[in-house]
Amino acid sequence: MIGILVTTQVRGLPTEIPLGSGEGLPHPCVANADTLLTFDRALLLNRAGSLGDEKLAALDNALRYALDL
Repeated sequence: MIGILVTTQVRGLPTEIPLGSGEGLPHPCVANADTLLTFDRALLLNRAGSLGDEKLAALDNALRYALDL
């Protein structure tokens, strides 16, 4: 599975997607599409939040930017 780092450190980059309570997260943060991780799906214990259509589209755009697609 591929994951994206979520952090409270906001740098203002075009590869960052703002997240927060609207996505079920306790604090304002960003998903950094320039930091991709691979891991075994079995390691997931709890779901922290979820993305709606607008945030998924923003994530898609950020990934395209990060990967120069």
